[in-house]
Amino acid sequence: MEKRKILSSKVFLYMTEFFSGVCVMAVEQGASRLLAPYFSSSQIVWTIIIGMIMIAMALGNIYGGRAVDRDPDPDRLYGRILIAAVWIALIPLLGKYVILGVSALMIVAVSTNLLIWASLVSCLVIFVYPLFLLGTVTPSLIKYTVDDLSESGRIAGRLGAANTVGSIIGTFVPTFVTIPAAGTSATFLIFSGILLALSVVYFASAKAGKKRVAAAALIFLVSCAFGHSDSFAFWDRNLTYEGESVYNYLQVKEDDNTVALSTNVLFGVQSITMKDHSLSGMYYDYAMAAPLMADVMNKSSCDVLVLGNGTGTYAAQCERYFDNVTAEGVEIDGKIIRLATKYFDQPEDMKVTEYDGRAFLNAVDKKYDVIMVDAFRDITIPFQMSTEEFFLKVREHLHDGGIMVVNLNMRGDENDPDDINHYLSDTISTVFDHIYTVDVPDSTNRVVFATNAPDAPAVFAGNIGKETDAGLKNLMSGVQAQLQTYIPGSHVMTDDKAPVELLGMRQIDAIIREQVGYYRDLLLAGQLEL
Repeated sequence: MEKRKILSSKVFLYMTEFFSGVCVMAVEQGASRLLAPYFSSSQIVWTIIIGMIMIAMALGNIYGGRAVDRDPDPDRLYGRILIAAVWIALIPLLGKYVILGVSALMIVAVSTNLLIWASLVSCLVIFVYPLFLLGTVTPSLIKYTVDDLSESGRIAGRLGAANTVGSIIGTFVPTFVTIPAAGTSATFLIFSGILLALSVVYFASAKAGKKRVAAAALIFLVSCAFGHSDSFAFWDRNLTYEGESVYNYLQVKEDDNTVALSTNVLFGVQSITMKDHSLSGMYYDYAMAAPLMADVMNKSSCDVLVLGNGTGTYAAQCERYFDNVTAEGVEIDGKIIRLATKYFDQPEDMKVTEYDGRAFLNAVDKKYDVIMVDAFRDITIPFQMSTEEFFLKVREHLHDGGIMVVNLNMRGDENDPDDINHYLSDTISTVFDHIYTVDVPDSTNRVVFATNAPDAPAVFAGNIGKETDAGLKNLMSGVQAQLQTYIPGSHVMTDDKAPVELLGMRQIDAIIREQVGYYRDLLLAGQLEL
C-alpha cells in the first residue's frame, strides 16, 4: 500500500472519523423528517429508521474490515465516501419520488401493515446504501492509523471518541439549527458537502481520482440547483406557506373561503379558519357542545383551555360564539404559534403557552370549565397524553361540572373492542363517570365528552334552547340527537403501558385498506390500468 502523505500525521484520519460520525447522525435526523409527511413521525417510524441504519452500519463495519485487509489502498475508502456523498446529495432531488413510488407499489403488494412496509422499504432504498458505505470508515481507519500493535487499543479508543463526538454534533445541529433554519433538503446537501469536501481534499493531495471527483462535484451542484427545496407537496404549487420547525413539517393552504394548516401529513387538516367566521364544518364545531354542557349560558365567565391549540381554531370559535368565554391555548410548536398570528384568525389577546400539554398541567394550578384535548394526529399520538394518569391530571384542573372534550381522529370499527378509540375511551372512563360520544359525518373523527356531572346532557339540552345563533343551534340540536352514552370496556392505558403507536398503525392501516382496497382489487384483477 502506498502511504499517502496526507495520512502520515493521522490528523486527517481523525477528521474523517469525526465527520463520518457527524454525517451518519445528520442523515438519520434528516431521514425522520423526509419520511414524516408521508408516514408520520411516530415511534414506529423512528424504530424503522434506527433499525435499518444500525443494520447498514453493522454490515458496513463487516465489509469494511474485510475489504481493507484484502486491499488496504485508502483510495478505495475515500472513493466509497465520495459515493456516499453523491447518494446523500441526490436524496433531496429524488427521495420524495422514491417514497411515492414505493408507497404505490406497497398498495398493490401488501394488504396489511401497509405503512410499516412502505416506510421500511423507503428507508431501505434511500438510506441503507450510503450509510453502509459510511459504516466501512471505522475499520479502514483503524488499519491506516495503527502502526504499532502496542498502541492499538489507545488509537481505537481515540477513533471511537472522534466518531462519538461527531455523532453528538450530528444529532444536535440538524435538529436545532439546519432543519428549522434551512430545511431538510438543505440539511442533506450541507452534510453531503462535508463528505464531498473530505474526499476532494484527499484525492487532491493524492493527485488521483480527478474524473470521479469532477463527476461527483457536478452531481452535487445539480442537486443543489434542483433539489434544494423545502416542498414535500411538490405536486401542489398553490401553498401559502411551507416550511419546517423543530417538531413539524408545516403547510398552510388558502382558498377563497378557508385558511388551513397541515402538520406532518400531506392529506389532512389540523387547524382551519373560515374567512367569513362561520362554522368550520369539522370536528371543532361538534366540540362546541362542551361549553354548553358546562352551562356556559348561566355563567358570568367560562374558562376554556385547549391542549394542542394549533392555530387556535377551537379557541377562536368558542370566543366568537360565547361572549363570556376566555380561551387559553397550549401549543408545543412555537412556529405554529407564530403562523397563527400571521395567517389565521387567532384572537390577538388570547394567551398561548409554548409548552407540552401535560407538562403545562403539571406546572399550573388554575381550573377551567372546559379542557379540549386536541393533540392526537394520525398515529402520532403522544402517549403521555393518552394515559389514565394524564386524564386524572385533566380532571384535577376542571371546575365542578367541568367538561373534558377529546378529538379522536381515527374512528374505526364500532364492533371491534380492541381499536384505539375503545382503548382511549375506556381509559377516560376510569377517571370520569360519564362519557358521551358523537361521530363527525364524512370524516374519521369522533368527539368524546367526559364529565363527572350526571346532569350534563340535561344542561346541554337546556342551553341549546337559549342559543341565539341559528347555525350553531341547529348543529347542536343535531349533536344532541346523535350523542351516545359510551359503555366502557376493560382497556386501560397507563404511563407504564400505552401502545398507542401500534394501535394507531393498526387503525390507520384499516382506513387505508378501506380507501384503496377497491382500486387495489381492480388493479390485481387487471381491470384497472396505472
